[in-house]
Amino acid sequence: MERLKVVIIGAGFGGLAAARELAKAPVDVTLVDQNNFHTFQPLLYQVATSGLASADVAYPVRGIAARQDNLAFRQATVIGADLDARVLHLQHPEHEVEDLPFDHLIVAAGATTNTFGIPGVDHHGFPLYNLADSVRLRNHVLERFEAADAEPRLVDDGAITFVVVGGGPTGVEVAGALTELFQVVLRKDFRHLDVGRARVVLVEMQDHLLAPFGRASREHARQALEERGVEVRTGAQVARVRATRVTLADGEEIAAHTLVWAAGVKANPIGAALGLRTGRAGRIEVGPDLAVPDYPGVWAVGDVAAIVDAHGAPDALLPQLAPVAIQSGRHVARQICCLAAGRPVPRAPFRYRDKGTMATIGRSRAVAELPFGIRLRGFPAWLSWLGLHLVMLAGFRNRISVFANWAWNWLTYDRGPRLIFRSRPRADD
Repeated sequence: MERLKVVIIGAGFGGLAAARELAKAPVDVTLVDQNNFHTFQPLLYQVATSGLASADVAYPVRGIAARQDNLAFRQATVIGADLDARVLHLQHPEHEVEDLPFDHLIVAAGATTNTFGIPGVDHHGFPLYNLADSVRLRNHVLERFEAADAEPRLVDDGAITFVVVGGGPTGVEVAGALTELFQVVLRKDFRHLDVGRARVVLVEMQDHLLAPFGRASREHARQALEERGVEVRTGAQVARVRATRVTLADGEEIAAHTLVWAAGVKANPIGAALGLRTGRAGRIEVGPDLAVPDYPGVWAVGDVAAIVDAHGAPDALLPQLAPVAIQSGRHVARQICCLAAGRPVPRAPFRYRDKGTMATIGRSRAVAELPFGIRLRGFPAWLSWLGLHLVMLAGFRNRISVFANWAWNWLTYDRGPRLIFRSRPRADD
């Protein structure tokens, strides 16, 4: 019997979870991604704030594939597909085009930043959704301090004022990490600059932070941020962004050279490129078992899929979080395993098991809400957050490096990778 060919688009949490679940199945798996590495997105903000190096949060996909006999990798961009003929069209970095046949296609391409059409955000804002974003933001933050040190009058113009938009876990974590970087590290680096005038302004449209959390956790997070000097603006919206100014919906203008956008995401547009039916925020419509209607053998998982919350309102979708991607990837892989083994496919609806939510607020402070009503705040929550993220990281070397960096940061109040990288054109370009 010929082995089934399974192609997975995306080497994120959902794609890797599906690939690993298929490790012992009699199938040939090809993982396709435009990057040759997997990015641990929950720690990107630490790269942006000089807490970790880029290599700490990225792991080569071929290193993962080398440990799984039935797994191959293609670094390429998906440019289309003939779903009826079961062929995926790829374009490689050197512009070669390849047609990749499949029996089953798992779309796990993740999400991209959603700026909601606010003028200036696309051009002047700094999203934080991939590794390039985090390095770009780190470069910019350090360059603003270098510029202000050379020309102190720029402080009044907002050179070291940083507006963070979005009061979810990412926004809260970025705001806490930035103010810690300024107060603890850059204050010593820039001895002739009044670093105390650096501002971090957190803007959230709702009247509270951390919407997925309970009231006590929300209040603790806000209090912890304000104690660290973060200016928290709830019930506020950004109306316009320019290079050195951020205008709020009420007309207030903030002099700031940096706007960090952590206000939302939308599905990767690959659904439309493949000709699949999409719904809200571009998410691919799927059935209860995560199969794409009208296209047998095509599945969608994670952030790119419009997965209905079985425990919520009839039209409520599951959040675009790593645990959802991991569990949905495994769910689809198990159904393909049944097909490959000649067993009846259960076509069981996907049921997400919420194992809790965490957010760190800076050094030794976090909030965690776990199953069975367990609520942690402060140092115990921070330790839980550290432990979970170390376990989830891909690669033993990455875990050791991240742990060593965290220990060093905590013991010495120092951060290592305060480096400004700028790519330079080659001489023959």
